[in-house]
Amino acid sequence: GTPRVLVDDAEGTTRDAVDELIEFGGSTWRFIDTAGIRRRAHQASGTDYYASLRTQIALERAEVALVIFDASQILTEQDIRIVSMADEAGKALVVVMNKWDLVDEERQLVLDKEIERQLERYPWAQRVNLSAKTGWHRDRLAPALRTALTNWEKRIPTAKLNAFLGELVGANPPPVRSGKQPKIKFATQAGTCPPKFVVFATGFLETAYRRFIERRLREEFGFDGTPIEVAVKLKDRDHD
Repeated sequence: GTPRVLVDDAEGTTRDAVDELIEFGGSTWRFIDTAGIRRRAHQASGTDYYASLRTQIALERAEVALVIFDASQILTEQDIRIVSMADEAGKALVVVMNKWDLVDEERQLVLDKEIERQLERYPWAQRVNLSAKTGWHRDRLAPALRTALTNWEKRIPTAKLNAFLGELVGANPPPVRSGKQPKIKFATQAGTCPPKFVVFATGFLETAYRRFIERRLREEFGFDGTPIEVAVKLKDRDHD
């Protein structure tokens, strides 16, 4: 098939984004390696600023962001920023903890909880723990990338989407706002890469309720590895 495009935010010394075709897991993947972005603010320089800028440009070209962390290092705000950049760019996302085999079992448990806490806004991201050097669990990477990309491109048939939404709203109607009960009319998937949904309602839907819809969409249709967008459009009550 055609090469897939990935961003590889690995730690490193070079600063230029370099394209490389790599074959693994039975497919050819195009890696855009943006190289490491320095961690400490006091080390910041023009070079680091441009490295960050290049990461942004690389993300625009990419389909999936492969964000690689060193398991022997502490996660920093800058690490999380790279993940949020991928989310903001609407890209599929796979988070890799490299050198996992070098970390003892107790540290692995602590690190797992720390990653969950730090990435709590991105529970949908695909996670892979591996060792690039020894090859330990490296075979898990291609399936994680494929899952993320498949879900990034996923389209839900309108009839199926509205049958799901009808059941959801019937059991959990939106909260009353200013004495009025917003009524959800229907929904449609407006796009993919990432999946975008538009819900038509007679009134404003609270942010918490939108998040509830997103969470249930993920549970029902499986969007592991991809951000999804849920927008609400107001539809006049009088035009039923």
